[in-house]
Amino acid sequence: MPSPDAATRAPDGLVPVADGPLRDFAGAVFTACGMPEEDARLVADTLVQADLWGHQSHGVMRLPWYAARLRAGVVAPAAAPERVVDAGAICVVDGHDGMGQVLTARAMEETIARARAHGVGVAALRNSNHFGTAMYFTLMAARAGCVGFLSTNASPAMAPWGGRAKSVGTNPWSWAAPAGRHAPMVLDIANTAVARGKIYLAQQKKLAIPEGWAIDAAGEPTTDAAAALAGNILPMAQHKGYAIAVMMDMLSGVLSGSGFGKAVSGPYQFERPGRTGHFMIAFDIAAFQPLVEFGARMEALIAELKQVPLAKGFDEIVYPGEIEARNDTRHRAEGLMLPADTVADLVRLADETGCRSSCPF
Repeated sequence: MPSPDAATRAPDGLVPVADGPLRDFAGAVFTACGMPEEDARLVADTLVQADLWGHQSHGVMRLPWYAARLRAGVVAPAAAPERVVDAGAICVVDGHDGMGQVLTARAMEETIARARAHGVGVAALRNSNHFGTAMYFTLMAARAGCVGFLSTNASPAMAPWGGRAKSVGTNPWSWAAPAGRHAPMVLDIANTAVARGKIYLAQQKKLAIPEGWAIDAAGEPTTDAAAALAGNILPMAQHKGYAIAVMMDMLSGVLSGSGFGKAVSGPYQFERPGRTGHFMIAFDIAAFQPLVEFGARMEALIAELKQVPLAKGFDEIVYPGEIEARNDTRHRAEGLMLPADTVADLVRLADETGCRSSCPF
């Protein structure tokens, strides 16, 4: 937790805060927006956890957006998921416009339970909403002794390869697995050169974005965040990122029976339901080999990666998820530093929702 004089030592434009009070405040806001207390705590935790991992683009910066959608009525505050297919290892769930984090957590719990019974569990979730960081939910599987996969579709952010009009979402996906004595190995990526939230964060911080992230509405390269948001985010690895994004929409949107392509609406507006779809898999490791043996083999894989000679300009080799695990430990001990614009948005939200007494700023 920051020391009493942390504010005087904070870098310009950043405000210190401890994760606990921030989590309590976010939970209070969601409760004020009509969410049941347990669900409110879950969604608050997903946001603060993203900040702890170092992913501010998916942290409490998004709290006002989520609150606006709840207050506008396009997201149902009390999630009421309905199982529409129940077929052994497979289930399909209609989320009826509930909060994405709540629906996804419940669906992942069911996916893990089905993996326990069948060796593999699969869930398709339709009519959901943005769920924050995908790794929050695949890590649920990893901590339960499973290999977890999760994909989602998203509102259009990039053009199909060769085009210049938005029709394809960033459509992120994640894998996670336990790694023996190490923190879990986890991948969480969008199929664009960068997650759209990072461009919103750059706009909030009044920073230029790197070349290669986006093009403007005229199709020209840009380093201006506002122009990038009005234009198109570029796919990662050119045509490969575009193709992977389309396949994730096939799983998350088409196969689940949810919205896909232009029918998906993002959390940046509060006029339309999300119609977001998700697709998740859990593999019970014990069905393949003893969990202890798997952990030892993962440790050997990580050791092999770290023994590779370093390239120029690098201090070490890290495995996927290692940086987030380190950030989590450090931020829990030292506290978080939030952009001043984010803090100003949160203070306004506290006043709007009657949560000023729980606001840590």
